[in-house]
This record gives sequence, C-alpha cells and structure tokens, in this order.
Amino acid sequence: MSAILEEKDVEAGESRFGKEAPKLCSKRPHEILLCEMNMSNDIGGSAAMEEDGAEGGDMKTFISNYHEVSCVTDVCENGDKEKPEGSESRWKEVVLAYQTLGVVFGGLATSPLYVYPSMNLKSPDEEDYLGILSLMLWTLSMIGVVKYVCLALRADDRGEGGTFALYSLLCRHAKVGQQFERHFESEEKLSHLSKSSHPHSSIVHFFEGSIIAKRVLLFIAMLGTCMLIGDGILTPAISVLSAMQGLSNACPAISQNAVVALSAGTLFMLFLVQRFGTSRVSFLFSPIMLAWVITTPLVGVYSIIVHYQGVLKAFSPYYIFHFFSKNGKEGWLMLAGAVLCITGAEAMFADLGHFSKASIQIAFLCTVYPSLILTYAGQTAYLIKNPQDHADGFYKFVPNAVYWPMFVVSTLAAIVASQSLISASFSVIKQSVALDYFPRVKLVHTSQYKEGQIYCPEINYILMFLCLAVILGFHSGNQLGNAFGVVVIMVMLITTVLLTLVMIIVWKAPLPVVLVFCACFSIMEGIYLSSVLTKVPQGGWLPFAVSIVFAVIMISWNYGRQKEIEYEVKNNIDLDSLDTLLSDQGIQRVPGLCFFYSHILHGVPPIVGHYVKNVGSLHKVVVIITLRYVPVKTILPEKRFLVDGLGYKGVYRCIAQYGYSDSFSIEGDGFMDQVINSVELYIKSSVGEQVDKSTYLSNLALENSISSFPSVQENISDLENAKRAGVVHVVGKARFQIGKGIGWFDRILLGKIYKVLHRNCRSSMAVFKVPPRSYVEIGMIYEI
Repeated sequence: MSAILEEKDVEAGESRFGKEAPKLCSKRPHEILLCEMNMSNDIGGSAAMEEDGAEGGDMKTFISNYHEVSCVTDVCENGDKEKPEGSESRWKEVVLAYQTLGVVFGGLATSPLYVYPSMNLKSPDEEDYLGILSLMLWTLSMIGVVKYVCLALRADDRGEGGTFALYSLLCRHAKVGQQFERHFESEEKLSHLSKSSHPHSSIVHFFEGSIIAKRVLLFIAMLGTCMLIGDGILTPAISVLSAMQGLSNACPAISQNAVVALSAGTLFMLFLVQRFGTSRVSFLFSPIMLAWVITTPLVGVYSIIVHYQGVLKAFSPYYIFHFFSKNGKEGWLMLAGAVLCITGAEAMFADLGHFSKASIQIAFLCTVYPSLILTYAGQTAYLIKNPQDHADGFYKFVPNAVYWPMFVVSTLAAIVASQSLISASFSVIKQSVALDYFPRVKLVHTSQYKEGQIYCPEINYILMFLCLAVILGFHSGNQLGNAFGVVVIMVMLITTVLLTLVMIIVWKAPLPVVLVFCACFSIMEGIYLSSVLTKVPQGGWLPFAVSIVFAVIMISWNYGRQKEIEYEVKNNIDLDSLDTLLSDQGIQRVPGLCFFYSHILHGVPPIVGHYVKNVGSLHKVVVIITLRYVPVKTILPEKRFLVDGLGYKGVYRCIAQYGYSDSFSIEGDGFMDQVINSVELYIKSSVGEQVDKSTYLSNLALENSISSFPSVQENISDLENAKRAGVVHVVGKARFQIGKGIGWFDRILLGKIYKVLHRNCRSSMAVFKVPPRSYVEIGMIYEI
C-alpha cells in the first residue's frame, strides 16, 4: 500500500460526497471537515492529503478503505514557523558554519598530517613537488568545490546525505528498488525538485525492467556504506598515529613502539567517552578545529615567504602534465598518496543531516579550502628547499619556535577528526537498521534536541577493537595511508555513480551536462583508483576485507528478512480461514486488547493462526501492526498511522510509518494511545459508509449520527473495555527450516549466516521497547 493513495481513491471520495465537498475543506490538514474525520480536537484524522503539500497546493479530498489518522498539531505539514530573514538568518548560518568545523571537516582539514609521508618519493626535485602540489590543488578544487559543494549537497534526501540517501532518493523517483522494497517506498516528491512530467529515459526503463541492474545498484549503495564504516576505522588510526609521530621527531629517544602505544591509548579513551554522547564533548571540537585552520595556513604563509615564494604557480595545470611526462609510471603510482589530500570530503555530504547546505558551503569555501591551499603550498615550499624531508612533511616544515604548540593543536585536531567519522558510522548503522539492511543493535539517543546524535554500543566497541588492531598491526602511517586511499576513492567513485543517476532520473538534467560530469569525475577518480589498487598487497586489502565482512552481514540479513516477508505473504490467512478457525468451539474470545506485529501489509499473518491454534484463544480486540520503515529521513506525524478493518469483528490492521531518523518506542511516545485513538476514529468513520453519499456532515452531525448505529457504538465500547482489561504485545520469532531441494546459496545465507545473526541480534522486546509484563514471543518455523 502506498503512502499516497491513487487517483481512483480520490475519484471514489468525490463520488461519495460530490465534487463540491472538497471545496469546503480548510487548507490546514487538521481543520478538514469531512464525514470520516476530525472527530474531536484531541483526536485528529486525515482522510485527505495535500498533493505536493510543501508548495501549499490545493487539497484533493478522498475517502478510501484506509484512513490516515494522527494527533492534531498546531502547524501544517511543513509548519507555520517563519524562517528568520535578513541579517539574523545570515548570522545563524555563520554560527552553523562554525559548528561544522568540529563535526564535518575534521578529517579533511587534518589531511596535511599524512599526505606527503604516505608518498613513496625517490629523489624528488622542484618540478616533482610542483607537480604534486598542482595535483592536490586541482583535486581539492574539482572534487571538493565542484563535485561536493556545488553538486552533491543539492542531492539530499530531505536534508540527509550519503550513499543510502542517494539510493533512497532514486527509489522514490523510479522503481529501481527490489520488488519487496516497493512496499516501503515513499512516493512523495521532494518539494525543491521539478514536478513536471517528463517521459522516463531509457536508463530508467533499463533499471525498472532488470532485476540484475536493481541488485547491482543496491550492492553499490551497500558497498558505499561499508566503505564509510571502514573509513570510521581508518581515520582515527591514521590521524592520531600521524599526529603522535611528532613526538619521535622532536625526541628521537622515543621509539616507534612508544608512539604506537600512546596512539592506541588515546584512541581507547576516545572510544570510551562515546557513551556520553557527541553533545557533551562537541563544545571542544569547533574551537580546536578553528585553531587548526588558522594556525596551519599561517605557518604555510611563513614557509612560502622564507623558502619559495613562487610556489603558488602550481595552480597552472602545466605542472601536472609535466609531472606525468617526466615520471611516467612512477608518477602514476604516486597518485595513491596524493589522493589522501581529499580525505574527509565525503563527510561534507554524509553529515549533511546535521547542518544546512549553506553552512557547510560557507565553512569549506571560507576557511577549510583556503587553509588547505596555503598549508599544502607551505609544505611544498619547504620541501623544495629540503627535498629529503618528505617522510615527515608536516612537522619538519613547522618552525622550532612553535613546534610544541603546533604538536598540541595537531594532536587535538586529529582526535576531532576521529570523532567525526565515528559519529558518521553510528548514523549509517542507524539508517541501515531502520531500512532492514543490518541486524538490530542498540541505539541510544544522546541529545533531546538533535535526532541525529546517537550512540551505538555494539558498533562502538567493534570499531574500537578494529581500530586498535589496525594500529598495532600496521605499526606505521605509510601502510595505513595505502589502506586509507582505497576507502577514500571507492566512496567517492560510488558517490559519482549514484549522483550521475540522480542527475538523470531525479533532476532530469540535459544529457550533455550529465555526460560531462560523469566523464570528468569518473576518469579522474578511476585513474586515482587504478593507482590505489596497486597498494592492495601493502595494506590496501584491509578496507576490502572490512567491507566484504559488513557487506556479507548486510546482504544476508536483508535476504533473510526478504524471505520472511515472502513466506508470510504466501502463507497469510484469508478471512474465510480466519472465520473457520475462530468458529471452532474450542477457541475462546477472551477480554483484552492484543497487538500482533507483522511484516506484511495485507491479510492476516500466519503468526495469528499459529497463536490461536496453540493457545486456544484470541482477545476480544486484535490489532495487527506493521511497522513500515520508508527510505526517507522522517515521516510527519499526521501521515504516520493508516488503519483499516479486516472484515471480521474486533480485528483491525494498523500500519505505522517511520523514517530512518525517527525514534520508536511502544512503551513511550504515546504509541499505544495513538493506535487506539486511530482505531476508534476508523470505527466512527464507518458511519460515512452507512449514510446518504451526498450528505456532508460536520463534527456535531457526525457525533449525533453515531448514536443511530448500534454496531458502531458496540465496537467502540468493545475497544474501550478491551483497553481497560489489559494490553498484550505478541511478536513472532521465526526460524528457517531448509528443505532438501534448496540450493547452496540459500543454505549458506539462510541456514548459516542469517541464523547466527538472527540468534545474536537484539530481541524485538528491546528494539520495540515493549513493556516486559505485556510481552509474548511466539516461535514459529518457516519451511523453505
């Protein structure tokens, strides 16, 4: 069932009330007066939707089998809150831009710590350094400014960024998701995108008609997510280790083992404080990064003046061509180190949900970008005069007078850089869990003001273990740089692929523009990738290994959940079977209200029949609830609940819709009251089925009409009595039984991997936050 009902439902509504009825509606969702809604000021319902509501368009009123209900709010769909204007708005953007320094740009701003040390330079001269600098300047400009700041930040999914956001954006504008995912799509269009109807391109038809293409697209999105998690492992390791390297440079007596131990201890403490939440420690981050982006370019300017004043001529692309013509294959291999200059740029897009586009653009263009340009130019100016110091290209170019202050600032900045990718990993895992691509894990919201600030204990300790293992195993920044380069360029290349599809499917950009973008960035990043892949034996294998493990987990879990849904759809109970089952004299209807939780959107799930046959009873009122996670950031409260009767007395269906940034708690958030109110509103709305179709009823008229229908009063009374008698939450726990004719693929994924994941993931009671006293878990075997 779709969140946006079809046109035929609108026509059905018009036929029931007459075409004049919609004109009587108010434009505020909670003020609509129709026969089947708005029963009181406390319980609001909406059987009408505003098409493209973000633009304040006319409402289309409809009445259908499903009635959308919600609690009344004081604002419309997009709220009536006025946006600040003028200087106040600009000042708020500046404040947000300052805050982004400590969250978004830690990895990118600290990249000068490890770029030059990661390069395998052999007797470099002035022309080599100018060529390398030219490569870094143009890479920062093309990928950082053009791709991310100008293009990628516009491809948000209702304010969220990242590979999953791009994938969900594609799913909502074309049928490119897997077949079972169509039930979970949101068909609402983004308000800032074109609403004009264009014929679908051949690429859209190709993806919609090819199962293989859909699976490849899903795998690409998963791979991007897995690579970002790998980024959360490698960024803390290489940043802190490179910063601590300054100790051995200043004090040669300090061994490399001591540096590694100090780095591991610092990271250990960093992961331990994650449980306090980003909000409690982030007040330190922005001042540290502000100090970093101010002091490093000042040192860079000093180095340019003292060592080589003409270094900025490297902005000419001539030096890039000369570099490759001179060095050939050796120059191509050096790209594996040069690509690290753009590390962390992916965070600009991945962390978009925490800030605004304008704030990220201001911070990058006004502080981070010029800071990196001057810092790299200063490093290069120093290395031109001291060509053999490239193994420690950062601390060597720092003047002795400010060495220790810069060491403190760089160490703190490296810790900040680590925090940004750890937090991004938590956000990615939350999105994956919400969309059923990852096993259930504990998610703790650490801020009551910002939904995106979360903490995941299981993922935190996994990242800590892997990060410490990486530092202790690799022992140096060079091999870590090789592994880091693979993660960086893979994430960026995947973003380019998905962004190209967004330009075609969502933006409907002119074909020449799409081709220029795709060719330019695919070639650039493809060349970088070809160089990075040569480093696989020297540490580049690590991100592939991590990504493969996480990809196998995500694919196995998603495939297992898909099979569960397919089994429940295939074996759901029709009304005749339910009537036969409940008409058995041995089956009793006991007082109380029972919530069954199911994956399917239609019919009665097999767990209900399994429960009735084994328990021998069924509660007086039964509500079958499907938690419907859709691939968008959040679902508005007025569009959250969809209620329908199943044609049997006391049995109802409720679909609760949630986005991947929405929190969910059965015990809290008034969930049960909202569901019960929604069912009551549905029962009252059935009066509209029994009155004259041309009659338009107000609230008072409708309330008076209810007394004329004893069946409606009886159902409402049953619901109230059932609520007073007590509520029970029944959750099924399925286990697959693999048949003899099943192939090896299903035997491995379902019989081995999914079984282990399902057994060890968090229970439904913990995830749903069901009150323990009213929780019942029913085991059932699904035969495949």
